[in-house]
Amino acid sequence: MRAVFLWIWYGCLITVNCTLVYGQRINQYQVEVGGLGSSDQTPFWLRANQYGTVPLRNPALRLNAGLRSDYRPVDSTGYRPKFDWGYGINVVANVGATSQFLLPEAYLKGRFGAFELYAGRRKETIGLADTLLTSGSYIWSGNALPFPKIQIAIPVFTPIPFTKGVISVMGTFSHGWFENSGRLVQGSYLHQSSFYGRLGKPSWRVRLYGGFNHQVMWAGHSDYLDPTVAANGQLPSNIKYFPSVVLGTRNPFPDDQNIQTISHFEENRVGNHLGSIDFAAEVNLNHWNLFAYRQFVYDDGSLFYGTNLDDGLNGLRIKNRDQPSGSPFFLRQITLEYLFTGSQGGDLFILEDPKKRGRDDYFNHSQYLDGWTYFGRTLGTPFLTPQQEVSSSLPPRYGIANNRVSLFHFGLSALILDKVDIMARLSFSHNAGTYQIPYLTIPAQFSGLLTASLPVRLLGGTVLNGSLALDSGGLLPNSVGAYVGLRKAGLLSNKRRVITSPRRGY
Repeated sequence: MRAVFLWIWYGCLITVNCTLVYGQRINQYQVEVGGLGSSDQTPFWLRANQYGTVPLRNPALRLNAGLRSDYRPVDSTGYRPKFDWGYGINVVANVGATSQFLLPEAYLKGRFGAFELYAGRRKETIGLADTLLTSGSYIWSGNALPFPKIQIAIPVFTPIPFTKGVISVMGTFSHGWFENSGRLVQGSYLHQSSFYGRLGKPSWRVRLYGGFNHQVMWAGHSDYLDPTVAANGQLPSNIKYFPSVVLGTRNPFPDDQNIQTISHFEENRVGNHLGSIDFAAEVNLNHWNLFAYRQFVYDDGSLFYGTNLDDGLNGLRIKNRDQPSGSPFFLRQITLEYLFTGSQGGDLFILEDPKKRGRDDYFNHSQYLDGWTYFGRTLGTPFLTPQQEVSSSLPPRYGIANNRVSLFHFGLSALILDKVDIMARLSFSHNAGTYQIPYLTIPAQFSGLLTASLPVRLLGGTVLNGSLALDSGGLLPNSVGAYVGLRKAGLLSNKRRVITSPRRGY
């Protein structure tokens, strides 16, 4: 779908080339209407990594509309303003078995040089991984509704001065708010930070990447917390705790009883700390681009002590650098991934022995009982499954019910007859539940998706897209589902008169 949207977008730019003139803002719109139905629960790949906008129960009629304005492009002289701003808004309405009105995006952003500040909800993924056909970046995959956040960032790889473009960096620092509705712990905050570096100029054949992200759930209160993990149900929420949230400091206030009531397994840290450490390499061949990546996961001390090194996301993206040539079949991209989260440092937790501090229980926590979720959807990879999604025949557990997973994933994107975009996702997993409540049968699960998109001449040019999905196995309810939609995208005309700056030399 993304490939088709980009095709429309570039076509609009060619047709309305006045929008490339400095001084005129480009306002893009997209509207899609469609219908969704299935034999049981909505199949996995019709809803996973869709930013929480596809309901778990259907049938449903869907309206998806968006308007955005990005930063102004470089003008004909190569000049781009140092300060600029943009916005985005996206609304989704689902009418049917589960009627919803959602606001996945509503943000304002501003740029000053290499730095960006934004406030609101915006669609994002975090981590070094493929973004088109991936099973999902481990810690922040785009599976849940976007967070309301305030974020300052270097949003793209930016060369460090005096390195001649050999070393580039990007990073984020943000504060967000968890939802209160239906959550056992309310009033919680999100802290997010990340830093990634790249070694190699964009023109080099080989480039190396590395970095980390740090996620913290902190603050809040609940009537359901045991006194050993919270004082009177209240978790440390004052601004004075924020530096220790950011730094992950142990026991920052020894005389503070709110800290001392935190259970010993957190070593008196404020909040639930988790994330990933990522490495990647990119190679440009004559006709293909290769991108290999590995995400190491941390959710406790196991990564520090080297006891959960088997866990993580491994991926290889193979992208075609050539342009479509009119052949009957043109392969755009293949993505292969293997996700394993079954170790978690082992099945023992002995505080006094660092080599036996296992049972990390990824995405679950003894204080934040709802787990690493937002409005019931997993924030990280959707293959770590919340209780509401798994089969009712499996033993129940609140929060993330299945976090010990072995997954093989295949993705493909291609163009048929120089006209029809197709995309496929095929995923096969074995699932062991959690150490606390294991699945003794280790249910296997297959989830597949085939999507096709075709430009048509309706309404001056639209895209007809359809998807067919299947779930078969012991983890999720067996289900077959389909989606058919019609999407139109383009640019809103700008009536404002544009005065171009003179070219040098005239």
